[in-house]
Amino acid sequence: MLLANEIALVTGGSRGIGKACSLALAKEGAEIIVNYVSNEAAAQQVCDEIRALGGKASAIKFDVGNVAETHEALQGLIKEKKFISILVNNAGITCDGLMMRFPTEDWDRVMNTNLRGAFITSQAVIRGMMKERRGSIIHMSSIVGITGNAGQSAYCAAKAGLIGLTKSMAKELASRNIRVNAVAPGYIETDMTDALTAEQKEGILKEIPLNRVGKPEEIASAVVFLASSKANYITGQTVIVDGGMGM
Repeated sequence: MLLANEIALVTGGSRGIGKACSLALAKEGAEIIVNYVSNEAAAQQVCDEIRALGGKASAIKFDVGNVAETHEALQGLIKEKKFISILVNNAGITCDGLMMRFPTEDWDRVMNTNLRGAFITSQAVIRGMMKERRGSIIHMSSIVGITGNAGQSAYCAAKAGLIGLTKSMAKELASRNIRVNAVAPGYIETDMTDALTAEQKEGILKEIPLNRVGKPEEIASAVVFLASSKANYITGQTVIVDGGMGM
C-alpha cells in the first residue's frame, strides 16, 4: 500500500470529490480524518465505508471558513494524533453572479471558505510536518482558477489564489521535505454541478475534448499520487484533470 501508516485529513471529506479522496486514500492504507460542517450522517457513512474496507477513519466537525472553530478543532485533533502527514484542502463553496451586482458578503464567504480556510488549516498542520521533516499538502483548485469564468469572479479568484498559495508554500516548506501541490479539476459530476441546468451542462460538454464529464474518483487518483512517495520529487505544481477543457 502506498500510504500505509500515514494519517490524512480531508476537509469537506464527506461528499463529492472529498468523499472520493477519503476513500481512495484509505484504500492505499492511510488513516482518514473526514471533516464536515453540518452533515454528520454523511461523514459517518464515509467512515463506515472505510472501516468496511479494513481501514481506520474518524469524523471531525469544523467550518474552515470560521477561524476560531477551525483552530479549536485542529488543536484537539493534533493533540490526539500528534502528526498529520497528509492534508487535502478540499472544502469549498460556490456563489455565482455577475460581478456588477455581486454582494461583497458573498465574496467574503467564498474567499473565507475556499482560500483563507486552506491557509488556516495548512498553518495548523505544518508545525507537526516540519518537526517530522515530511508531509504532503494538496490544495483543491479548479480549471476556472486558470481560465476564469464569467459569473464566477469570487470562485475563480479564490481558486486562482490557491495556486499562488501552493507555490509560495512549496518554496517555504521544501527544505523540510514538505511537498505542496494543487489539483485543478474540470467539470466533475458532483452535488455542486448537479445544480446546473441541462442547457448549461450541454454547453460545458461541448468544451471538453474527451466529450464527457469527469468522475470524482478521477480527481482522487491524482490526489493519491501527489500524496504518495511516487511524487517525492514533485512540489509547487498544479495538476490539471479536466479532459482537455482548459486547452
